[in-house]
Amino acid sequence: MAGSASDITFGTDGWRGLIADDFTFANVGRVGAALAAHLKSKGRCDLPVYASWGVPCRPAAAGVLVGYDTRFLSRQFALHLARAMVAAGVPACITTSPVPTPALSHAVREGDYACGVVITASHNPPTYNGVKLKPEYGGSATEDITKAVEGLLPQSPPLARDGDIEEVDIVDAYLAALREQVDLTLLGRASMYVVVDAMYGSGQGYAVKLLKEARLPHLAIRSTVDPLFGGKKPEPLEENLIPLRSVIRSMRSRARGRSIVGLVTDGDGDRASAMDEYGTFLDTHRTAALILWHLIRHRGLQGPVVKSFALSDMIRTLADNAGLPCKEVKIGFKWAVEDLVRGTASFAGEESGGYGYAWHLPERDGILTGLLLLELVAQTGKSVSALVKDLFDEVGPHHYRRLDLTLPERLEVVEQLRKRPPDTLGGRCVTALEDLDGLKLRLDGGWVLFRASGTEPILRIYCEMDDPMVMSKALEEARTLVVGGLPL
Repeated sequence: MAGSASDITFGTDGWRGLIADDFTFANVGRVGAALAAHLKSKGRCDLPVYASWGVPCRPAAAGVLVGYDTRFLSRQFALHLARAMVAAGVPACITTSPVPTPALSHAVREGDYACGVVITASHNPPTYNGVKLKPEYGGSATEDITKAVEGLLPQSPPLARDGDIEEVDIVDAYLAALREQVDLTLLGRASMYVVVDAMYGSGQGYAVKLLKEARLPHLAIRSTVDPLFGGKKPEPLEENLIPLRSVIRSMRSRARGRSIVGLVTDGDGDRASAMDEYGTFLDTHRTAALILWHLIRHRGLQGPVVKSFALSDMIRTLADNAGLPCKEVKIGFKWAVEDLVRGTASFAGEESGGYGYAWHLPERDGILTGLLLLELVAQTGKSVSALVKDLFDEVGPHHYRRLDLTLPERLEVVEQLRKRPPDTLGGRCVTALEDLDGLKLRLDGGWVLFRASGTEPILRIYCEMDDPMVMSKALEEARTLVVGGLPL
């Protein structure tokens, strides 16, 4: 008997839940069986958007590769899902060790699998785990695919025996792909010292191995397996990077004139952020802009650029200055995947720290992003802080912050704002409204975006301004407005 689609729901990139609450072995087995049924469905290639991409539709007999991160019981959940798929008549294997999501996506695309699965909750707290689906093109599953899987959920699927599940090592192939994307010789000549912070996630070891090959001085921190992630969410935000800042500041006197760069990846290695030589956090907007700047200036980037609705205006300015089209999409990397697969985008970025490159994968890759930032430092011979200054000289100053408010009536709040937007925020006039995903208020010198989470009782308020004081004031006024300030 089929289960309802509502009890397991895929969000912007996967299904996530509390371990032992809704994320259970029973539910993971149901997802595996549903995916198997979807892959065996004759109508699978007729999904309207997917079929138009020109991606070869591999049969279910090509099998599924299941990877997993460093979270509690992730390997066991991966094995359980694989057993459910095999019992449903679809071959499945699992990776020999925890792997970052981009490595799994690379293996799926290059290994001719019908689909990939990653057991991960990405940047969520350690009490969560989840499932990401990676179809044969090696990127996030589109909404039509996840909805199809949700509609095929059984109640209690059978399981194959443990011995029927093969293990596959995908590490070397992914490292080889990274070597092709980055100039390690250039890195080796640079006057840099790199601190690599894996946040105890599955991205640990990859950048470090390549830095060793380049003979670039480096230090790896938080690079062991800890399912509790040191008591922090493995999300590359400033408040979670106190250990990295401490290490960078302590090393300044010992760097021997080398510029220090801090690289960060999240729990499953698909998101990235950074720190400069002073331990100053390089938020995802500045990271995205520096990477795009590097690709345009030093690597001759051609082709359109895709940015999420919440990502910095710097991306559009850089694209405009280079004569490149810039397309804005909804929040969630799955909305950028089609353009990367079809070659109608060369670079895609999102506010949460995910960046994809058409010549590499239609997937976020935090490890490659960190290496490209090092390549920019090596190419210019400048520190990260100096590069940010140069960037602002071209596009103007940009300052950003986000507030996450617990607000059960979040949907009603956004609707009321849509009907009665304020005239000013932070002393700046509201000049326009945009509603691609949530409600963005354009201001003189920046914007404020209100967006309600579809899966949690959270209202997110994003703000980017040309003045940090105005940004702070606008955010506080926005907070006051939505917490008790609107008639509901």
